Amino acid sequence: MRFADGPSVHCDVHVGAAVPRVWELVTDIRLPARLSPELQRVAWLDGADRPLVGARFEGYNHHQQLGEWRTVSHVVELEEQRVFAWAVTDADGRYGEPTLDPAKSMASWRYELEAEGGGTRLRQSALIGPGRSGVTLALDRRPDREEEIIAFRLKELSAGMEATLCGIKKLAEAGS
Repeated sequence: MRFADGPSVHCDVHVGAAVPRVWELVTDIRLPARLSPELQRVAWLDGADRPLVGARFEGYNHHQQLGEWRTVSHVVELEEQRVFAWAVTDADGRYGEPTLDPAKSMASWRYELEAEGGGTRLRQSALIGPGRSGVTLALDRRPDREEEIIAFRLKELSAGMEATLCGIKKLAEAGS
C-alpha cells in the first residue's frame, strides 16, 4: 500500500454488553490512554466536556522511535450510540506546518457500534493522512521503503486498536 492510497486499518470485537454501555466507554476520550500503548493522556479543550461535532481535545503520545508529541483532535462525526469519529491535527507543527484544519489531519479515527446478538459489535478504524505525520517523515527519509513503512505503521496501529478494544470489552462486560 502507498501513502497516496489512504492507508487504513480496522479491528472489531463483539462485546457482551448493550450498546449504551459500550457507547459510554468509547466516548470517554480519556479511556484509550489507559489501554493504548501510544496514547498517554487526553483532555478536552475549549471548555468541552463531552463529544459534540466541532469539540476539540488534545492528546499526548509517546512512541519509542518518535519520542513524545501533542496533537489536537476535532470531533468530526457523532451519531448517538452509533458513530464517534475525530480527525487528529498537528497543532504544534512537529511534522510540518502547524495546522488545526481537520482536512489536513495526520490521521482520522472512528468507532462504530451496532447491536448484535444481545451485545454490541464494536469496530475501530484509523486512516493515515492526508496530512504530515511520523509516517510522512519516515517516507521523506526512505521513499524506497514506502510499502514497508506503511505496513509497519498499520501493524502498530492494529496492535494498539486490539489492546484498546480488548480493554473496552473487558470493562463493558464487567459492568453489565
